[in-house]
Amino acid sequence: MNKIVLSFFCLLLFNALNAQNTPRELPESKAPKTEEQDSLKPQSKLSKAVFGKDKEDEKPKIQDYLIISHENDTTFVDTTLSVKKDYKFNYLRKDNFGLIAFSNLGQTYNSLTYNFQSTDLVPNLGARARHFNYMEIEDINYYRVPTPLTELMYKTAFEQGQLLDAFFTVNTSPRFNFSIAYKGMRSIGKYQHIITSTGNFRFTSNYRSENDRYQARGHIVTQDLYNEENGGLQDESIEYFESGDEEFIDRSILEVNFEDAESMLKAKRFHLEHSYAFINQKDSLSRNNLSLGQVVSFEDKYFEYSQSSAETDIFGEAFKSSSLQDRATLEHFHNQFQLNYSNNILGDVQFDLGYDNYNYGYDKIVVLNGTTITNRLKGDILSAGGKYHKEYKGFDLLGEVGLNVSGDFDGNFLKAQASFKLNDDIKAIASLNHSSKAPNFNFLLFQSDYLNYNWINNFNNTETQQLAFELKSDKLVNLSVDYSTISDYAYFHLDETTQLVAPTQYSGTINYLRAKLDKEIKVGKFALNNTFMYQNVTNGEGVLNVPELNLRSTLYYSSHLFKKALFLQTGVTLNYFSKYNMNAYDPVLAEFYVQNEQEIGEFPRLDFFLNAKIRQTRIYLKAEHFNAAFTGYDYYSAPNYPYRDFSIRFGVVWNFFL
Repeated sequence: MNKIVLSFFCLLLFNALNAQNTPRELPESKAPKTEEQDSLKPQSKLSKAVFGKDKEDEKPKIQDYLIISHENDTTFVDTTLSVKKDYKFNYLRKDNFGLIAFSNLGQTYNSLTYNFQSTDLVPNLGARARHFNYMEIEDINYYRVPTPLTELMYKTAFEQGQLLDAFFTVNTSPRFNFSIAYKGMRSIGKYQHIITSTGNFRFTSNYRSENDRYQARGHIVTQDLYNEENGGLQDESIEYFESGDEEFIDRSILEVNFEDAESMLKAKRFHLEHSYAFINQKDSLSRNNLSLGQVVSFEDKYFEYSQSSAETDIFGEAFKSSSLQDRATLEHFHNQFQLNYSNNILGDVQFDLGYDNYNYGYDKIVVLNGTTITNRLKGDILSAGGKYHKEYKGFDLLGEVGLNVSGDFDGNFLKAQASFKLNDDIKAIASLNHSSKAPNFNFLLFQSDYLNYNWINNFNNTETQQLAFELKSDKLVNLSVDYSTISDYAYFHLDETTQLVAPTQYSGTINYLRAKLDKEIKVGKFALNNTFMYQNVTNGEGVLNVPELNLRSTLYYSSHLFKKALFLQTGVTLNYFSKYNMNAYDPVLAEFYVQNEQEIGEFPRLDFFLNAKIRQTRIYLKAEHFNAAFTGYDYYSAPNYPYRDFSIRFGVVWNFFL
């Protein structure tokens, strides 16, 4: 892997040295709808080959650099600077509203809100606290570009370390594109035994035949997410942390629960989607298409927790006193055939037939208190489903359904959505979602060197129904409301007898309401960007815990300087959520569990930022949580896990268009 990364960076350096430095601005009518205009380099021979342009002085537009999502939604590269870009300039590289990070970069996040939509028919591995930076199939994009494109993203970490995400893509011909990328991070952190080191390698390609009948795209992804685990601060150290005494501002002197534990999530995935069109008729009056497609995916992953000596005071008795090691593995093979038919009258119809093979478990059998706990859950699942899409009298109708026909796990889902565009600015969306899915594998089977972390369960499927409504308007407001009912909800909690973490299932029905509002108000060069969320849980108090209020508000100033050579944005962001029984973290499971004894919240987090754009380079400078010293040291990401102190961090995103 080191050789791959070294070769990759040599390639990026070559691209940087050959990049031109004098781009020309696009006409205002062609530029993205932002406060500034983007510009690109003169057109290359490859650009002419890819997009069929023959004028020597014609330049590719920013709209020609296409990004294609897993769902085939197409956008283009955006090199503008905005407050929404600031929200996404983080370790996850996406807006993390509704999450609160742990103290070190690369650790987990505690969830302040939940979305129970699901189209999964097979359980997941578990260890969900380690999956926030795990790139699923849905997170991988594909590309089509007129000239080679490179993006470098860098951001400082805590103490020693850094975050770097490097990406390169090129169309070698009008029909074939590939991309290669690597996101690597290492950070020591402020507290004892909390080093993190992660790597996400991605390779994608996509191809179209000359007659557009055959299409294929796929990716290879390898990921390794390593964390030292310290179990949080000792109870005695909590008082020192909250005191604000200058002696304890150096967090490395605070005592943690243990200093000999590590966790690792490691995986590789091979994914291919391809289709062939038997009928591919398109003209201005009619459309009549018939195609057969296939999706093949294989993923091999494991989660491992290791510890030098047993911590019986925290996790209970152990089979052995030293060299503890728990490793859960999952091999998942998925093969699906898709028959697609579309015409002007019927719309787009897809029929699916799928096969899944899973193999989850451990390399030993455990006998505990006369009960034998098996080491494997493996089997085959046959599934069927379909999709439907139709535009009818201004309405955009979407539907999707899936059902497990045979196998050890029952499961089904249904999605129905209707959207209507009232005018160029206002769009309304209503949806209905239903799912029935078995809990993740670590609820059903878990083995550990700690005695109380061994179980095999036969839980019911978790049933979820959701009604959702969304209103999108740049001029008015973005509003979303959803109401969910969850039956047989599976979760981790503290067992009343052992006072240790264990899985359980709630026999009642939880009612969960969310309402989210986004609105930006602009006055001259000043703007106020607000995101507000209200949540309410009934019939599930103490089972599903969420803060009632969650708020983010940014007041900022934007302006062009130095004859528009530099675009500047500066301001302050406030994050706040109401006090509630926040979930606690268990490192053995890499899961959060419900606790109802300690309320956490009502601490404001203020960040000052100064961001600038020079040509295709965006520069980010932020003073994070600068109010820590004068609003009190009572901020936590989970019980015994403090949130981040005041820190100054720097970063940059740099694009090269050859």
